[in-house]
Amino acid sequence: MWSTEIVVLVMGAFFVAGLVKGIVGFGLPVVALALLANTIGLKSAIALITVPAILMNVYQASVGGNFIAIVNRIWTLLLAACIGIWFGVWLLANLDPRIATCLLGLLLVVYATYSLTRAQWKPSPEREPLLMPLMGALGGMAYGFSGSFMVPGVIYLQALGLDRNVLVQSLGIVFMLTTSALALSLSGNNMLGMEKGLLSAIALVPAVIGMMVGQRFRDNLSEERFRTIFFWALLVSGAYMILRALL
Repeated sequence: MWSTEIVVLVMGAFFVAGLVKGIVGFGLPVVALALLANTIGLKSAIALITVPAILMNVYQASVGGNFIAIVNRIWTLLLAACIGIWFGVWLLANLDPRIATCLLGLLLVVYATYSLTRAQWKPSPEREPLLMPLMGALGGMAYGFSGSFMVPGVIYLQALGLDRNVLVQSLGIVFMLTTSALALSLSGNNMLGMEKGLLSAIALVPAVIGMMVGQRFRDNLSEERFRTIFFWALLVSGAYMILRALL
């Protein structure tokens, strides 16, 4: 059973993760992982993000009026991501936990650096039929063994030049489906039992409260400044994970 200290830590982590999502519109899984991976272990942290990540993205995926058009465009990415997730979870189950934590740290550093430098990657539309499933497979694999779909999945979606509202709905669809696949894969590998599933469900409450608080702050806080602080925090967290895993 989880100790009281661990439960409080998990609730606090998901409140902060929800707060970030409420302010900038994304980041709940990666923030929760950054806060929990070094305390309860990456495998348990990944299991705990499943219920909040699925349910909080159902609404995001359904709002916008572009659901069918988005799925028609990115269905190969979604399919490849679900396949990649199964392989990624197999790696998570069989790798040394330090290796998985180090890889998560590396992905956080790469994504934070990419975002802070405002790097612009513009994939050729002609290569989309090839890149869409490739980025989906790589992103799904990374999501399976590290809990982060940011590199290269989210980076690729951001590079497509989608309208902001379409991008937000696209990310909701991607995370709703891929996290569902992640939960099934974790269960199939005996990494998401009743106890973790219950705590994950309970963590939805502070995550939603945090998101609501974050949305209230959104209009009174410079989003640009917050994003800068957020990505620097991710970079430092990722670097810390790498050092801790190596040392």
